This record gives sequence, structure tokens and C-alpha cells, in this order.
Amino acid sequence: MTLRLACALDAPTLAAIHASAFDSSWGADQIASLFSIGGVFGQIVECDGDPAGFILVRVVADEAEILTLAIATNRRRRGLGETLLASAAAEARERGAQTVFLEVASDSRPALCLYRKVGFAAVGLRKGYYDGRHNGARDALVLSLDLNRRLPPPYHQTR
Repeated sequence: MTLRLACALDAPTLAAIHASAFDSSWGADQIASLFSIGGVFGQIVECDGDPAGFILVRVVADEAEILTLAIATNRRRRGLGETLLASAAAEARERGAQTVFLEVASDSRPALCLYRKVGFAAVGLRKGYYDGRHNGARDALVLSLDLNRRLPPPYHQTR
């Protein structure tokens, strides 16, 4: 497993992974446009040379927001999400972030387990945040991680 920084040229690959992970996925153009926003960075985890997952993060002042985290369906439950979270948290801290925030569907048990394992805590609720095309509107929990209190475990990274 290796990690590398992502760029706009990776957008088609990232969009394919995102589509395999979410009902309402982002297209390649949407993902590519995020890289033009100041403070946005992405990381890709690869297994045997193939992209297996990615994370997109935005850092503004002393806060970071995880925009999305997606793992290919056939690569789940192997620690890749935890690796991406640890790597992104370290990068966000290097860029000046003190706290990381994210939104997650309140009924997404696997994602909630992952975020709690890394140390995220619930700090808010957004009613009907996720659109209800397939399952009705769903609430989102707002989670945060204080990077001064707990930095996730070390990771292996190549750039």
C-alpha cells in the first residue's frame, strides 16, 4: 500500500471510486474543479499499483474539512480509510489546521465506526442534509477531531 498526492488529472479515477462508494456521487468535472480552490488537497491510496481509495480535504485558517473519503467497494475493511484519515490529518496539521471537521450520514454505521476509531467526536447535527433520492432525506452528524489532542497513528506515505 502506498499513498500519493492527488491532482486534477486524477479526477476520472477518483470519480469512478466515488461512484462505487456512494449513491449520489461526484463526477470527474466536479472533483477536478475542487483542486482549483485554495487550500484543497487530495490523497490517493494505492494497492498493488491500483487506486483503491482517496480523500479530499480543504484547509482554511486553522480548520480543515474532509470533503469526501471513498474506498473502492472491493477494497473495504482493510484499514485504507484509517490510513487516509491519518495521512490527511497529518497533512492538514502541517498546513496549519488545529481541528478537522466532516459530515457523515447519521445511519452510516461503517463510516461512524471508522471515524470514532480514529478519534472523531460528534459536535452537531444537520437535519435532512443528504438528499433523499433513494432512501428519503437523511440527517448528517458533524464530527470533529482536535489535532492538538490526538493525531492519528503513523502511516506509510510516498510522495
